[in-house]
Amino acid sequence: MIPAAFEYYRPKDMAGVLSVLEEHGDDARVVAGGHSLIPMMKLRMAEVPHLIDLQDVAGLTGISIDAGRIRIGAMTTQHEIINHAGLTDAAPIMREASLQIADPQVRYMGTVGGNVANGDPGNDMPGLMQCLDATFILVGPDGERSVAARDFYEAAYMTDRADDEVLTAVEFAAPNAGYAYEKQKRKIGDYATAAAAVLITKEGGACASASIAMTNLSDTPVYSADAGAALVGSSLDDASMKAAVDAMLGDIDPTEDNRGPVEFKRHAASVILRRAIENAWDRA
Repeated sequence: MIPAAFEYYRPKDMAGVLSVLEEHGDDARVVAGGHSLIPMMKLRMAEVPHLIDLQDVAGLTGISIDAGRIRIGAMTTQHEIINHAGLTDAAPIMREASLQIADPQVRYMGTVGGNVANGDPGNDMPGLMQCLDATFILVGPDGERSVAARDFYEAAYMTDRADDEVLTAVEFAAPNAGYAYEKQKRKIGDYATAAAAVLITKEGGACASASIAMTNLSDTPVYSADAGAALVGSSLDDASMKAAVDAMLGDIDPTEDNRGPVEFKRHAASVILRRAIENAWDRA
């Protein structure tokens, strides 16, 4: 289909972006890689009278690692994440997750900012960012502010970002931990039926800490503190693994759709989560 008519803007700096947002309010939207918003516009599921392209805005790309703190510009593509050696060394879970997003064509254009900012419950990066305890940097007319990824998502396509704000970067501490990102999907390029991000640290043969989040099993990504806590102090025996999976199953709220009924999704979630925990433990 063809989207409804819209005005197109391609500012060179953030001041230009904010000027259009301030002028047109919720009639204006920013677009990064376009893989979420443009299909919705074509299907007439979203009508955007004023579309602001961020491609030429300076300062929104790049990956920096300083004193164990990682910052990724919002317009950094999944392809750039995959091929950044320093990021792979500091946070290998980023590369593992990015390689499972859609296909190479999408990854060449799809951005980390676009993936986390629009609140699509099927996107991979929101759950991963919650697992990493990341912070999102937002810029608006009143300046810059930070929001924890675990506090950012309110409902499907609803976030803490105001209509006149732009997400400019994500930041998180380099995780010195065993890691895994596991995903089950119907076919290449599809959203996950269930996906799990897990970070585990180990001391003396026991789990010292665990961070666990899952994707596309509720109307927001699900970070489960109880699932992580169930593993702490254990050597990941069957009882602790079952407790962690049960805790996550208590936190998710899947709905039936073309990826399957609720019971199938809960089964897929349990299998994928157990697999991710085992792989992270082996790497810890």
